[in-house]
Amino acid sequence: MRSLQDTTTLHNGVKMPWFGLGVYKVQEGEEALQSVKAAIKAGYRSIDTAALYQNEESVGRAIKESGVPREELFITTKVWNTDQRNDSVLEAFETSLQKLGLDYVDLYLVHWPVKEKYKQTWKILEKIYKEGRARAIGVSNFTIHHLEDLIADAEIKPMVNQVELHPLFAQPELRDYCKKQEIQIEAWAPLGQGRLLDHPVLKEIADAHNKTIAQVILRWDLQNEIVTIPKSVKESRIIENANIFDFELTERDMEKINSLNENKRFGPDPDNFDF
Repeated sequence: MRSLQDTTTLHNGVKMPWFGLGVYKVQEGEEALQSVKAAIKAGYRSIDTAALYQNEESVGRAIKESGVPREELFITTKVWNTDQRNDSVLEAFETSLQKLGLDYVDLYLVHWPVKEKYKQTWKILEKIYKEGRARAIGVSNFTIHHLEDLIADAEIKPMVNQVELHPLFAQPELRDYCKKQEIQIEAWAPLGQGRLLDHPVLKEIADAHNKTIAQVILRWDLQNEIVTIPKSVKESRIIENANIFDFELTERDMEKINSLNENKRFGPDPDNFDF
C-alpha cells in the first residue's frame, strides 16, 4: 500500500480504497462541506456517511465542488434502524441518494443488526444492488453470529462489514471469520474515539518512527488489511492522518500493538443496544 488511492478488491470485483474519511458527528453545513472538500483535495477518494449522521447533503455538495470525477470517488452511506423497523428501507435509500445528489452509491450498508429485521432489510439491499444503484452492499456492527444467520438465507453475501475496531478492541475472531468468508473488514473509530492518543506503548512506537500515535494506529490497520476511515474536521489533521505511506511497522511493532487487545468496546454492543 503506497498511496491514498490504493484499493482492496471486494469479492464482487469492485475496488474500494483502503483509507477514507469518516464523517460521524461532523455537522451538516460548512463543517461537513469543508472537511470533505479538504479530504478530497488531500487525495482521499473514499467518504463514509450515513442517514443517521444528517450530513449527506453537505457530503453531496462537497463531491460536486471537489472537481474530482464521480467515478473516481467511493461513497458509502447506511440505512438507519428506524427505517428497518418501519419497512421503509427502499424509501430511505432514495432519500439518501437525493440528499447526496447521486445516481448511485459505491457501498450501502445495514447500519445495525436490528433484531428480526436485518434479514428482511438485506433482501432490499440485494434488490438495490441488482439494479446497479449500489456497486456493493454490506453490513455494519455485525458479529459472527449475525453474519452466519444472514448468510444462511442470503442470495448475495455481504461485501463489507464495518465495525468498531482499534488496538484495544482488535476483534481477531471476527477478522478471521470475515477473511474466510471474503468479507472485507472496515474499522470505525479506528483511533478509539481519541482514547488511544496517549497510550505509552503506542507512543514509544510512534517516537521510534517519528510519527504520531494516530499515524501508527492507522498504519497498523493497513498492515492488517483493515479498511480504515478516521474522522477529522481539521484540514491539517486530515492531511496528517493520511501521511502513513512513507513508513512501515516492523513485525515486533505489530506484535506489540496486537498484544494491547483487551476486547474493550467504547461504542454500543450490537447484541445489547436500544435505538
